[in-house]
Amino acid sequence: MPNEINKEIIEQFIASAKEVVATVERIPANANSLNDALVAATENEVVLLAQPDDLDPELFSIFKLNKNVIIEPTKEQLSTIKTGITDAFCAIASTGSVCLSITKNLSSPASMLTRKHIVIVDSKTIIPKPRDIFSEKYLEGKGLKRSFSIITGPSATADMGPLVRGVHGPGKLHIIIVDLPTGRQGS
Repeated sequence: MPNEINKEIIEQFIASAKEVVATVERIPANANSLNDALVAATENEVVLLAQPDDLDPELFSIFKLNKNVIIEPTKEQLSTIKTGITDAFCAIASTGSVCLSITKNLSSPASMLTRKHIVIVDSKTIIPKPRDIFSEKYLEGKGLKRSFSIITGPSATADMGPLVRGVHGPGKLHIIIVDLPTGRQGS
């Protein structure tokens, strides 16, 4: 991965994500900052937290202590939780998309079965174009080693008339970009 954060790529990602109706914020990568951002974004709702695949689990240590956070849901809880939280292994600047691993943990239900999806992504994993997902240059080939989902904005459809958001998945997408110190990456 590049050692330096490309500010232009990050700004392009933020602009592209906002164009597809996602909300975006950028924070320092520490447990206190992430906890504050997640508490504000979840508005005291019960949330499903998918254990992170690519970010350091320690970043979530404070938030996981919140009584509204569910990590091992029952079937009933899965059917009623309105907010899901996942990490992303990368984001795409040109499209404002985030890429989530779907082979482990609860990323699929947290990102597809909830009304609001909150995604946390490392600023150093924001890549220029979709083809770069498979590049050794940007992600050390991570895109070739997993099944993943590309999410671009909240769910939307215009199949039967005007554009409607949230029909086939979350109606809201909130992206939190964390700035990890150089040289420290998640697993």
